[in-house]
Amino acid sequence: MHVPDGFIDAPVSAAAGVVAAGAVAVSLRGARRELDERTAPLAGLVAAFIFAVQMLNFPVAAGTSGHLLGGALAAILVGPYTGVLCVTVVLLMQGILFADGGLTALGVNVLDMGITTTVVAYALFRGLLRVLPRTRRSVTAASFVAALVSVPAAAGAFTLIYWIGGTTDIPIGKVFTAMVGVHVLIGIGEAVITALTVGAVLAVRPDLVHGARGLTNPLKLRVDGELVDAPAQQPVAPVAARSHRGIWATGLVTALVLAGFVSFYASANPDGLEKVAADQGIDKKTEEHAAKDSPLADYGVKDVSDARISGGLAGVIGVGATIVVGSGVFYVVRRRRTPDAPVGTSHGRETV
Repeated sequence: MHVPDGFIDAPVSAAAGVVAAGAVAVSLRGARRELDERTAPLAGLVAAFIFAVQMLNFPVAAGTSGHLLGGALAAILVGPYTGVLCVTVVLLMQGILFADGGLTALGVNVLDMGITTTVVAYALFRGLLRVLPRTRRSVTAASFVAALVSVPAAAGAFTLIYWIGGTTDIPIGKVFTAMVGVHVLIGIGEAVITALTVGAVLAVRPDLVHGARGLTNPLKLRVDGELVDAPAQQPVAPVAARSHRGIWATGLVTALVLAGFVSFYASANPDGLEKVAADQGIDKKTEEHAAKDSPLADYGVKDVSDARISGGLAGVIGVGATIVVGSGVFYVVRRRRTPDAPVGTSHGRETV
């Protein structure tokens, strides 16, 4: 759903950029409360993982493909504010290095793919957890539904933006029907990827899943006839550190394999927005990307003739660049957090 230059007129693109910049500024402040000693090192990895999985287009209908948007996954794993920043970092890397998503449309893409998906998914996720049993299965199920809904919600948001500032005169009803219809199908793939990833992390380190914190009732002890909270068990630091490094290394290797090898087998069909744009005539005024001459444009390394090697190298470089930039951003945000800034829940009530 990367919107290229030329789909949306300049005034609306600029307005979207202002709104997106404001939302990112709010997210930078909010992320200070979400990023603690456990999640801060992993936030950059989440961004890199989303970048890698976005390279894996999967077929969803005749002649159409889709890929992960990632807003739901990021929000559930590291928090909604940090999630917005993760997707924004990914979009920046894609636009600047790979000529994917217009630079003048960057605000539109952040607003659509980053903010809309994250807000819708996390709000629905938290709402579902209020009515579902307090179990890990509930977290996984809520992740599936939230991710599924977030994709057509983003399609609806694009339709609204296009209705306000589209550069071609196309009946908006046709655009809405086509966009939401195909992105419901893409949402199923998004939901499967999100639920599998969240479930995998829950299985080994539930304390690292932001959305799973505070779901279980604290252990109670009867003292003098009254029930009181049991003291929280403190993990042994060396063991926690080893476990933390293990999941970080596993996530990094997975992202590199997906981007560097598996991406070669991704569907070559146009994604949902590209297909709708071609069918409905939205792409009549598409402009060339300002970074079209980038040595990594179109997810290939310039002057490397072998398509498999070229795409694999580009994927590995993209994962590396995303994790470096993302980790740097989250390190700075974490450093600016005040010592008494609340994380949101006590350590004794965070695991499932």
